[in-house]
Amino acid sequence: MSEEKLIEYAIQLWQWLAASVTKTEIQVQFAALVLGYGLARFITPKISVPFGKLTDRFSSALMRRFSDAVQSVLLPAIWLTLQFLVLAGIRGTGYPSYILSVTCSLLTAWVVIHVFTRLMQNTTWARLVALCIWTIAALNIVGFLGPTLEFLDSIAFKFGDTDISLLKIAKGIVASIIVFWISLGLSRFAEARVYKSKALTPSVQVLLAKLIRIGLIAAAVLIVLSNSGINITAFAVFSGALGVGIGFGLQKVVSNLISGVILLLDRSIKPGDVIEVGQTYGKVHAMGARYASVITRDSTEFLIPNEDLITHQVVNWSYSSRNVRLKTPLSVAYGSDIPKVIELTEQAAASQDRVLADPAPRCLMRGFGDSAIDLELRFWIADPELGCANITSEVLLSVWQNFKDHEVDIPFPQREVRLEMVEPAKEKENSE
Repeated sequence: MSEEKLIEYAIQLWQWLAASVTKTEIQVQFAALVLGYGLARFITPKISVPFGKLTDRFSSALMRRFSDAVQSVLLPAIWLTLQFLVLAGIRGTGYPSYILSVTCSLLTAWVVIHVFTRLMQNTTWARLVALCIWTIAALNIVGFLGPTLEFLDSIAFKFGDTDISLLKIAKGIVASIIVFWISLGLSRFAEARVYKSKALTPSVQVLLAKLIRIGLIAAAVLIVLSNSGINITAFAVFSGALGVGIGFGLQKVVSNLISGVILLLDRSIKPGDVIEVGQTYGKVHAMGARYASVITRDSTEFLIPNEDLITHQVVNWSYSSRNVRLKTPLSVAYGSDIPKVIELTEQAAASQDRVLADPAPRCLMRGFGDSAIDLELRFWIADPELGCANITSEVLLSVWQNFKDHEVDIPFPQREVRLEMVEPAKEKENSE
């Protein structure tokens, strides 16, 4: 479409508006629109409050979102209802009703699109999708969609051997918004279904969720590029250069990505495990594409690269079983009743809630020390993520209380030092 054609359309539109303003039927329709909007503004607050109380009774999240979406379009919905009544009355009398008909069509499209897109959790994507769809619907309703597309297609430029027009760019933008909205929505739905599946382990759930998201986003990119008229084969050279760049400059990043996939596949480390890497001891909170999040007992969160979990020694306290055996040394005096001491020690450990009854706590005699009999208490716990040092402290405190109540002595090293005095005279004689 040339510039002269566009100017001609603009002049025709202006002439139609100027001629229509003085017509009685147009004035009546505009007055009906203004009065309907004012009445809708008056009615909406009176309906909004009881409707909000009604929506609070819904327990389903989907029904609650739907009711919230309907409540957000109460004003245009009430206005649309009033305009439909007026439109039916005017058409019954045979009076012209083009303005009212177009307005009702626009309001209907806006209400339907707004309610549909408000069901999305991401409000930004919802607004973009609603704007794109409603713009296309509005242009089609008023009959300007064809001329607008011709005008956008007429503004073009060459990029190499490819012709790029504003129409292709607009199609690409609209397609990108809609396709990415659909792909992300499907991704969230699929991820929710995967995480709810009890047949899959946590690591497999994470892996499947990431593969689904990556696959849907890649498919969305390909669809957008194809819809925009871009030759996808042109990216072959770029992908080759990207591969070389990855080989030289992004070795660590790719290594962490591949290590993350390996960890998710072999399930050696998964969310919820209690691991120890070097000086870090804590619970695996989440596993990402580049690192694993480990939360320690003091609520410090360490982000450990996946490569370190593959190449370094890792102690997984809950790999095959969450049961962990703890050991702590004890000493009692030689005059103690050792069988009684062993019984008191095992009773003290068994009195703690976190200590398992099966396997039961055991106290063993380990040897004869310099100043005491050496013992070792062994007990099991099933919740290492809650800490090992704290339960050991509680058990030792209970043991100390039992020893105190039954007068069991806990020895400490004693040394005897003797000083001998030597007379100076004798020392001198001895020297001669």
